Amino acid sequence: MTVSKNPVLLIHGIGDTHRVFQTMATYLGDRGWPIHTLDLVPNLGEVGLDQLALQVRDYVAMHLTEQPFDLLGFSMGGIVSRYYLQRLGGLQQVQRFITLSSPHNGTITAYARNRPGVKQMRPGSDFLQGLNSTVHELAQVQFTSLWTPYDLMILPAYSSRLPVGQMGQIPALAHPLMLRDRRSLAAVATALSMTS
Repeated sequence: MTVSKNPVLLIHGIGDTHRVFQTMATYLGDRGWPIHTLDLVPNLGEVGLDQLALQVRDYVAMHLTEQPFDLLGFSMGGIVSRYYLQRLGGLQQVQRFITLSSPHNGTITAYARNRPGVKQMRPGSDFLQGLNSTVHELAQVQFTSLWTPYDLMILPAYSSRLPVGQMGQIPALAHPLMLRDRRSLAAVATALSMTS
Protein backbone atom coordinates (compact mmCIF):
# COMPACT_ATOMS: atom_id res chain seq x y z
CA MET A 1 0.00 0.00 0.00
CA THR A 2 1.35 3.42 -0.98
CA VAL A 3 1.24 6.03 1.77
CA SER A 4 -0.02 9.37 0.50
CA LYS A 5 2.40 12.26 0.90
CA ASN A 6 1.52 15.42 2.77
CA PRO A 7 0.88 18.60 0.82
CA VAL A 8 3.90 20.91 0.99
CA LEU A 9 3.50 24.67 1.37
CA LEU A 10 6.48 26.65 0.05
CA ILE A 11 7.14 30.14 1.48
CA HIS A 12 9.50 32.41 -0.47
CA GLY A 13 12.07 34.94 0.71
CA ILE A 14 12.41 38.70 0.52
CA GLY A 15 11.98 40.19 -2.94
CA ASP A 16 10.79 36.85 -4.31
CA THR A 17 7.49 35.40 -5.46
CA HIS A 18 6.29 31.80 -5.68
CA ARG A 19 8.11 31.55 -9.04
CA VAL A 20 11.42 31.18 -7.23
CA PHE A 21 10.31 27.63 -6.39
CA GLN A 22 9.77 26.52 -10.00
CA THR A 23 12.60 23.95 -10.02
CA MET A 24 11.84 22.67 -6.53
CA ALA A 25 8.09 22.49 -7.11
CA THR A 26 8.65 20.44 -10.27
CA TYR A 27 11.17 18.17 -8.53
CA LEU A 28 8.89 17.48 -5.58
CA GLY A 29 5.74 17.29 -7.67
CA ASP A 30 7.32 14.66 -9.93
CA ARG A 31 7.94 12.61 -6.79
CA GLY A 32 4.36 12.73 -5.62
CA TRP A 33 4.16 15.70 -3.27
CA PRO A 34 1.16 18.03 -3.76
CA ILE A 35 2.66 21.53 -3.87
CA HIS A 36 1.15 24.78 -2.60
CA THR A 37 2.63 28.26 -2.92
CA LEU A 38 1.54 31.81 -2.24
CA ASP A 39 2.94 35.27 -2.81
CA LEU A 40 3.62 37.29 0.33
CA VAL A 41 2.66 40.91 -0.29
CA PRO A 42 4.43 43.27 0.13
CA ASN A 43 7.66 41.32 -0.09
CA LEU A 44 10.48 43.86 0.36
CA GLY A 45 10.35 44.24 4.12
CA GLU A 46 7.80 47.05 4.12
CA VAL A 47 5.80 45.28 6.84
CA GLY A 48 6.79 43.08 9.75
CA LEU A 49 7.31 39.37 9.29
CA ASP A 50 4.54 38.80 11.82
CA GLN A 51 2.17 40.51 9.37
CA LEU A 52 3.33 38.27 6.54
CA ALA A 53 2.79 35.23 8.75
CA LEU A 54 -0.90 36.15 8.93
CA GLN A 55 -1.04 35.59 5.16
CA VAL A 56 0.35 32.09 5.69
CA ARG A 57 -2.27 31.41 8.37
CA ASP A 58 -5.06 32.66 6.10
CA TYR A 59 -3.84 30.57 3.15
CA VAL A 60 -3.77 27.47 5.32
CA ALA A 61 -7.28 28.17 6.59
CA MET A 62 -8.55 28.37 3.00
CA HIS A 63 -6.60 25.55 1.35
CA LEU A 64 -5.04 23.11 3.84
CA THR A 65 -7.64 22.23 6.43
CA GLU A 66 -8.22 18.56 5.59
CA GLN A 67 -4.96 16.93 6.72
CA PRO A 68 -1.51 17.60 8.16
CA PHE A 69 0.86 19.36 5.80
CA ASP A 70 4.57 20.08 5.55
CA LEU A 71 6.03 23.58 5.46
CA LEU A 72 9.20 24.80 3.75
CA GLY A 73 10.54 28.34 4.07
CA PHE A 74 13.39 29.83 2.06
CA SER A 75 15.46 32.62 3.61
CA MET A 76 13.04 35.20 5.09
CA GLY A 77 10.25 32.71 4.39
CA GLY A 78 11.70 30.43 7.04
CA ILE A 79 11.36 33.14 9.68
CA VAL A 80 7.83 34.02 8.53
CA SER A 81 7.02 30.31 8.78
CA ARG A 82 8.48 30.09 12.26
CA TYR A 83 6.23 32.91 13.42
CA TYR A 84 3.23 31.09 11.95
CA LEU A 85 4.26 27.90 13.75
CA GLN A 86 5.31 29.37 17.08
CA ARG A 87 2.79 32.20 17.46
CA LEU A 88 -0.21 31.51 15.20
CA GLY A 89 -1.03 27.88 15.94
CA GLY A 90 0.72 26.26 13.01
CA LEU A 91 2.30 23.60 15.21
CA GLN A 92 -1.13 21.98 15.48
CA GLN A 93 -1.26 21.10 11.76
CA VAL A 94 2.31 21.01 10.41
CA GLN A 95 4.12 17.68 10.50
CA ARG A 96 7.47 18.55 8.93
CA PHE A 97 9.16 21.96 8.76
CA ILE A 98 12.20 22.71 6.61
CA THR A 99 14.11 25.95 6.31
CA LEU A 100 16.63 26.72 3.57
CA SER A 101 19.25 29.37 4.36
CA SER A 102 17.04 31.19 6.87
CA PRO A 103 18.56 33.78 9.25
CA HIS A 104 17.35 32.18 12.48
CA ASN A 105 19.93 34.18 14.40
CA GLY A 106 19.90 37.20 12.10
CA THR A 107 22.04 38.42 9.24
CA ILE A 108 24.25 41.48 9.07
CA THR A 109 22.95 42.17 5.56
CA ALA A 110 19.72 43.27 7.26
CA TYR A 111 21.50 46.48 8.27
CA ALA A 112 21.42 47.56 4.62
CA ARG A 113 17.75 48.59 4.80
CA ASN A 114 15.70 50.29 7.48
CA ARG A 115 12.36 48.69 6.68
CA PRO A 116 10.37 47.01 9.49
CA GLY A 117 10.56 43.45 8.15
CA VAL A 118 14.27 43.78 7.37
CA LYS A 119 15.11 45.19 10.80
CA GLN A 120 13.46 42.12 12.36
CA MET A 121 16.14 39.98 10.70
CA ARG A 122 19.06 41.80 12.29
CA PRO A 123 21.16 39.83 14.77
CA GLY A 124 19.79 40.31 18.27
CA SER A 125 16.51 41.89 17.15
CA ASP A 126 13.64 41.73 19.62
CA PHE A 127 11.69 39.76 17.02
CA LEU A 128 14.29 36.99 16.65
CA GLN A 129 15.04 36.94 20.37
CA GLY A 130 11.35 36.38 20.99
CA LEU A 131 11.15 33.45 18.57
CA ASN A 132 14.39 31.95 19.80
CA SER A 133 13.27 32.17 23.42
CA THR A 134 10.68 29.49 22.60
CA VAL A 135 12.66 27.64 19.91
CA HIS A 136 12.16 24.38 21.82
CA GLU A 137 8.55 24.44 20.53
CA LEU A 138 9.88 23.40 17.11
CA ALA A 139 10.59 19.98 18.62
CA GLN A 140 6.85 19.35 18.18
CA VAL A 141 7.44 19.02 14.41
CA GLN A 142 10.10 17.23 12.38
CA PHE A 143 12.34 20.24 11.85
CA THR A 144 15.26 20.41 9.41
CA SER A 145 17.46 23.43 8.68
CA LEU A 146 19.55 23.28 5.50
CA TRP A 147 22.18 25.94 4.78
CA THR A 148 25.28 26.63 2.73
CA PRO A 149 28.60 27.87 4.12
CA TYR A 150 29.01 29.92 0.94
CA ASP A 151 25.99 32.11 1.64
CA LEU A 152 26.60 35.83 1.10
CA MET A 153 23.05 36.86 1.99
CA ILE A 154 22.87 35.17 5.38
CA LEU A 155 25.94 36.43 7.23
CA PRO A 156 27.30 34.66 9.10
CA ALA A 157 26.05 31.60 7.22
CA TYR A 158 25.88 29.52 10.40
CA SER A 159 23.07 31.82 11.57
CA SER A 160 20.85 29.20 9.92
CA ARG A 161 21.62 26.70 12.68
CA LEU A 162 19.30 26.12 15.64
CA PRO A 163 19.67 23.90 18.72
CA VAL A 164 16.67 21.76 17.75
CA GLY A 165 15.91 19.35 14.92
CA GLN A 166 18.25 18.24 12.16
CA MET A 167 20.89 20.47 10.58
CA GLY A 168 22.26 19.90 7.10
CA GLN A 169 25.06 21.71 5.29
CA ILE A 170 24.75 21.83 1.49
CA PRO A 171 27.78 23.21 -0.43
CA ALA A 172 25.67 25.27 -2.84
CA LEU A 173 27.79 28.13 -4.14
CA ALA A 174 25.25 30.91 -3.56
CA HIS A 175 22.13 31.72 -1.53
CA PRO A 176 19.59 31.35 -4.39
CA LEU A 177 21.14 28.06 -5.52
CA MET A 178 19.75 26.42 -2.39
CA LEU A 179 16.49 26.25 -4.35
CA ARG A 180 18.03 24.55 -7.40
CA ASP A 181 21.16 22.64 -6.36
CA ARG A 182 20.54 18.91 -6.89
CA ARG A 183 21.99 18.14 -3.45
CA SER A 184 19.65 20.60 -1.83
CA LEU A 185 16.66 19.21 -3.70
CA ALA A 186 17.58 15.69 -2.64
CA ALA A 187 18.02 16.79 0.98
CA VAL A 188 14.58 18.41 0.97
CA ALA A 189 13.01 15.24 -0.41
CA THR A 190 14.77 13.21 2.29
CA ALA A 191 13.54 15.55 5.02
CA LEU A 192 9.99 15.37 3.65
CA SER A 193 10.18 11.58 3.72
CA MET A 194 11.20 11.32 7.37
CA THR A 195 8.86 9.46 9.67
CA SER A 196 8.64 10.16 13.36
